[in-house]
Amino acid sequence: MSFSWPWALLALLVIPLVFATWWLTRLRRRRAVVRVTSIALVRTAMPGRSRWRRRIPVALLTLGLAVLAVGAARPQATVPVPSSSATIMLALDVSGSMCSTDVQPNRITAAEQAAAAFIKSQAGGPRIGLVAFARTAVVLVPPTVDTEQLISGLGGLTTSFGTAIGEGILTSLDAIAQVDPSVPPTGATASRDRRVGYADDVIVVLTDGSNNRGVDPQVAAKEAANRGVRVFTIGYGTDNPAPLACGAGQFGGFSGTGSGFGGTGSGFGGQVGGAGNPFDADFEALTQISRTTGGMFYRAQDAGQLATALAKLPAAFTIVRKHIDIASWFAAAGGLLVAAAVVLSLWWNRTRRPPAPAKTADH
Repeated sequence: MSFSWPWALLALLVIPLVFATWWLTRLRRRRAVVRVTSIALVRTAMPGRSRWRRRIPVALLTLGLAVLAVGAARPQATVPVPSSSATIMLALDVSGSMCSTDVQPNRITAAEQAAAAFIKSQAGGPRIGLVAFARTAVVLVPPTVDTEQLISGLGGLTTSFGTAIGEGILTSLDAIAQVDPSVPPTGATASRDRRVGYADDVIVVLTDGSNNRGVDPQVAAKEAANRGVRVFTIGYGTDNPAPLACGAGQFGGFSGTGSGFGGTGSGFGGQVGGAGNPFDADFEALTQISRTTGGMFYRAQDAGQLATALAKLPAAFTIVRKHIDIASWFAAAGGLLVAAAVVLSLWWNRTRRPPAPAKTADH
């Protein structure tokens, strides 16, 4: 819990004054001794309160004043709430290594199928956009709720040289800025106050390689963090060497038998994977991206794990943490406590009527 006006907590100093007043009142009562000769008269005049009845109103009044003082400081509670206007940008790696067949039928096809299933599961919910990145990054589909448009955009993925993860993040940020005025574009200065919580927008980066083009991913991650946009990363693919095989439409500008990614040409050769291979995902860097922005990192070695990772994402980013002003709750509780103290004090201190004299029979 945080406070908008912490200086108002100085109002708590009124509590010692209450105790001092109560103590002085009791002291004066002890000094005001009245001598009477009838014990019965004393018992009749006394209100008959026990010790706890005398102390309860004071305790309630003190507690009520303390609650009111805390409420005056405008307390705020951080609570999880469902996002009502989220934007999800799927940034997909389309580098040549996505033709690897270690994930059947190959990485890029399995990624298309998992992304399509995810998009369909979110139908009627948040806006979703698509970004593809290899040597650079491009927006395939701007944020939209049109499921058919998104599925169609996935069907045209083609591979290329390079892996520009940082560019993919920055391009996704600019696409979010187009639909969410609270998120500045990458060319503008941004510094979001973490006390107001994260933005309703997130970026999901799916990659099977290490950044080797464009902006450093950590620089891009800081840009996202300054805007309150979380980045969730998925490290995709296995560590096992496997042939590269993509359909004719998935090679982009490269031929299946030429000098590009083909299994029989020169270029990268027919095997990928193994220690030190440039196509292996940099899990440490991906984890750091997520940690910097408040997101999470997931590992997916096959199509099943990829589908599971994507299925877990909505629970992580469609629930955001917001700071809710709860000063009214404290004001209501404090007022009730003070009112209860006054009512009990008046009730227990009411004047008791002396008993009526007994009637005697007329003689």
